[in-house]
Formats: sequence, structure tokens, C-alpha cells
Amino acid sequence: MASLNVRAALLSISFLILALGLWEMSTQPPAATQATSEYELLMGISGQESRVPPPSAVIKVAWAELSNPFYDAGANDKGIGIQLAYSVYRVLTGYLAAMAIALPLGFLIGMSPLMYKALNPYIQVLRPISPLAWMPLALFIIQDSDASAIFVIFICSIWPMLLNTAFGVANVRSDWVNVARTHELNPFKTAITVILPAAAPTILTGMRISIGIAWLVIVAAEMLVGGTGIGYYVWNEWNNLDLSSVIFSILMIGVVGMLLDLALGKAQKLVEYKE
Repeated sequence: MASLNVRAALLSISFLILALGLWEMSTQPPAATQATSEYELLMGISGQESRVPPPSAVIKVAWAELSNPFYDAGANDKGIGIQLAYSVYRVLTGYLAAMAIALPLGFLIGMSPLMYKALNPYIQVLRPISPLAWMPLALFIIQDSDASAIFVIFICSIWPMLLNTAFGVANVRSDWVNVARTHELNPFKTAITVILPAAAPTILTGMRISIGIAWLVIVAAEMLVGGTGIGYYVWNEWNNLDLSSVIFSILMIGVVGMLLDLALGKAQKLVEYKE
């Protein structure tokens, strides 16, 4: 296993070096055949500036940003660490609020066929709605961009957790529940001591899906509401025509998303069981 991991790491690094090398070579400006006119200089029509930046330029931006990630020079000039912190705060706030609703409601639906039949039509109508479609209504009702972004995270996070919890609870082996009844456990104790441990892997899968969706949505939501956050950072750098910073921020979005997924992946492994 260790040998396989080492070979996989070496192969992955080789792919990265090859991709960066090809990217660097493909984004080099062509040799100028004639002098650039004054008009072209004013309009930014010069070889390198109008091309996708090479990885060397992105690395320079990354070094500058990560050297001082928490600087604050005003409303439109904050470090990447501050922008990511705002985004992670909004994601976790909306995510935890969704978890507080989805888990108990999922247990109720999973344990009660009556509640499942009563609530399923509403779930099937609301679940396919794009989270960003709620943003105008949230802005009108809440009248606060930060709280509206958190609400959008809440609404997009709740469905995977709710459905996976209901599915996991409903599919707990009936003989385990019958043993709990034999021991005269009340429904609450049965849910906590029997159903929850058995359904935990499925519940954590839903939570893992939800955090990935929430991180995707917050970037788009912050592009709409502006102010702070990694989504706003991307949009602001695009307006500044700084493609190196745009690419750097895209990579940071991927890294943070990977870390959030890894954290829930580790939690999921803790609750796995073998029959």
C-alpha cells in the first residue's frame, strides 16, 4: 500500500509538472513583428497583456497574496485570507442551520411512512429549484446581503442531508429495531442507540454532498451580492482585468473545497461499520 501511494504521488506530480510546462509554453507571447502603436498601448492591445497569463505569473500573485493573506486596506482591497474567511463563515452558518432542521426532520420522515407521504410532495417541488433563484426574494425580505447569502446556503444544503437521513433511517434493518422493541426501548432511545449508529454512514454522505454544493453556491451568491467573500474577490479581479489573480482565486476555491470535503470524509470513515 505504501509503495502504491508513493508511485501515485510521483505520477500525480509528474502530471502537474507536465501540465504547467505545457501551459507556460502555450501562453508565451509571439515575437513582435512591428512596433506597437500608441493607440494599441492605450487600449491594452499588446502581446502578453491580452493573453491568458502563464503559471509563472499566477505563482507570483500567489506568493504575494499568501505572504500577507489577512491585510485590510479598505472595502475593495482585502487579503485572500479575509475573503476566504467570510465565505467559510457564511457556508458554515447556513450549513449548520440546515443540519439543525434536516437531521431531525429526516429522522421523522424516515421513521414515519405517514409523514413521508405528507411531506414528500413539498420536498419534490422545492428541491429542484436553483438556490440562486431564491436570492432576489431573500434580498427583498431579509434586506441584508450577508444574511441573504447565508439563507441561500441553508436552502441548498438542506435537501441532500434531509433525503439521505430519511433514506438511511428508513433502511435500517428491521430486526435491529425489533430487538430494541423487545428490550422495551422508547422511540427516542431507539432512534439514538439503534437507528442513528446504523444510519450514520448514509447521513454523513448527505452532509458531505451538502458541503460541496454549499461551497459551489456561495461563490456565485457572493458574485451577485458583492461586498466580501471569495466570489466577490473573483468578480472584482475580473473587473480589474487581473486574470492572474482570477486564476489564483479559482485555485484557492478548489483547495478550500477539497479541505472541506476531506474533513467530512474523515468524519464519514469514523462512523463506518462492518456487519
